[in-house]
Amino acid sequence: MTVLVDRDTKVVVQGITGHQGTVHTRQMQRFGTRVVAGVTPGKAGTQVEGVPVYDAVADAVRATGANTSCIFVPAPFARDALFEAVDAGIRLAVVVTEHIPFHDMLSMYHYALARGTRIIGPNCPGIGAPGVAKVGIIPNVVFRPGPVGVISRSGTLTYEIVSGISEKGLGETTCIGLGGDPVVGTSFVDALPLFEADPDTKLIVLVGEIGGTAEEDAADYIRAYVHKPVVAYIAGASAPPGKRMGHAGAIVLRGRGTAESKQSALRAAGVSVARFPYEIPELVADRLRAASHR
Repeated sequence: MTVLVDRDTKVVVQGITGHQGTVHTRQMQRFGTRVVAGVTPGKAGTQVEGVPVYDAVADAVRATGANTSCIFVPAPFARDALFEAVDAGIRLAVVVTEHIPFHDMLSMYHYALARGTRIIGPNCPGIGAPGVAKVGIIPNVVFRPGPVGVISRSGTLTYEIVSGISEKGLGETTCIGLGGDPVVGTSFVDALPLFEADPDTKLIVLVGEIGGTAEEDAADYIRAYVHKPVVAYIAGASAPPGKRMGHAGAIVLRGRGTAESKQSALRAAGVSVARFPYEIPELVADRLRAASHR
């Protein structure tokens, strides 16, 4: 099985006629994703990569049965785009857009939560399940079907780590890129039970970074509820306190959210923590071998 996406996933791309929307529509199609519609106001009746374009998400949903949205709309308009998707009945919205204002994302989160829509992102690479579907911008070439579930706050590190797992001959069930902003629609604690419940996922890889307490919260959840082996990596061990590093959420304040505190919490929960990204594939192989001998 896979997590959140499957062969019934039908994607509408909001912002499909922009450069990024067009490029990644093509890549999602090549991955095997059913991209059934695009939305750009004023462009109804046109096509992008053979995909019909509509003026509104509601029109696209009525015409195609789309159930998932991939949002490439610029930050000033992303909140309205998400509200439109939710109101049209979309149940999974992947928000690739970065630089969304903090208070916009707060309202987006609560609006979607109250109406039963799950958000992945914002400022995220999306979600991919090899051989099934991809919604977002994760490179197609890094994937290989296998038993490992990946949950990550990072973007580029996600690609590197998934590629390493694939090159090791292992592969993934699903990879979820959560996004690195201070407020995201889906957290580690939200994603972990999905992989714990998936019978095809035999091990979970968690990729975190400095800032916030998401990884410490994940450690508490793992200790109480996760029975599958978990391998983790925390980026930002050498970052100076008080300096933002890359993502908007990757900042250490008053000693909280450090790499050391996150690593300690995860180790205390029984997680194997890598010092460097390139160590993850071997740790994954070791934990899978150990689990198979129990």
